[in-house]
Amino acid sequence: MRCKLLNTILFFIIVANFCFISPTYAQGQAKLDSLIRASTLKIYENPDKAIAIGKSIAADPKNDTKTKIRGLMLVSDGYSSKRDYQKSLKYVLKANQLLSQLNDDLLKIRILYKLAAQYQQLKIYDKAIAFLDESEALSLAYPVRDSVQFLLGNNYVIRGFIYKEQLNCDIAINFFEKGIKEYAGIEGSLINANLSITHYNIGNCYILMANNEAAKNSFTKSIAIANQINAKSLEGFSLKGLAEVYTLEGKYNEAIKVLEEALVLSKSVGDLILNQGIYKGLSENYLAINEWEKYRIYHLDFLKTQLEVKESERKSISDSLDKTMAVQNAKLQEVIPNYNYGILTSILITITVVIIFIFYYKKTQKSNLKLQDLIDDLQKTKRNLI
Repeated sequence: MRCKLLNTILFFIIVANFCFISPTYAQGQAKLDSLIRASTLKIYENPDKAIAIGKSIAADPKNDTKTKIRGLMLVSDGYSSKRDYQKSLKYVLKANQLLSQLNDDLLKIRILYKLAAQYQQLKIYDKAIAFLDESEALSLAYPVRDSVQFLLGNNYVIRGFIYKEQLNCDIAINFFEKGIKEYAGIEGSLINANLSITHYNIGNCYILMANNEAAKNSFTKSIAIANQINAKSLEGFSLKGLAEVYTLEGKYNEAIKVLEEALVLSKSVGDLILNQGIYKGLSENYLAINEWEKYRIYHLDFLKTQLEVKESERKSISDSLDKTMAVQNAKLQEVIPNYNYGILTSILITITVVIIFIFYYKKTQKSNLKLQDLIDDLQKTKRNLI
């Protein structure tokens, strides 16, 4: 009876603790999940904020491993949005290291896809394809297809980027369409962002294939989707793409109208690559209609922005080299004492071996002389006997 009473009391203590502690933990986790989702959606508009939030989440010792990994992935996405692909890869690799502590196939598929995306951006296509193959195999083997649809769609879209560069646009479009098919039926702003990017890239492919109508259709879809989720950067790029089609068709005034709309959006984004493309388009179209003053203004803006892009790239490369040199110097400082110790040890061993060799040589030589003297004595004794 007493035992049953203790068990009952223990049960109610556990339930009471669960009721008070679990909701607190759940609420905290829900807030983190919400923060990560919100930061991911704003990654194109404010990547620095996303990076800061991601680093804070990854560094917090109270967070579990899975949450830390998600924080690192957010940091990686932020750097990718800033086109700092080396740093982006660095944080994906950190996430991949933590993954060994978990048994989570979905997270593994996501990280493999992210690694593939980074290597694709760095144009290391063989590694990108290898990670995509591994990610696809795990996705197709996963028992709940709905859970991997989004990741499988991303896989096909990244393949489209690679095949566009390595093979041709026909093959690339096929994979872009496969990605869109996987996205179908999934709701959410993140899906819409990916759809906008995919349609934008299909539009660029159709430009290369000289299919202007199909290109305009793709860019129009991309613009509509980006506008729906207020993704100004994505909308700006798609407007720039649409303007390029109008320029190719000789519709210069229509191109200028679209580019000016894109310019308004780009000013709140601060994407140098987008600005550079818009200024270039505006200068070329104003030149085509002989508006020299506006051509001069926008051409100057284009040159200034181009200089900023190159300076940013130079700084990124310089920072990367400085960090690499610092790491190598630190390693060298660690190695030098060991290296000197190794040399000293080698010299001492060599000297010891030489001394031992000389000692044994002299000892052997002395033994040989004694043996020779003994032989000589024996030969003399033999002659005397004869």
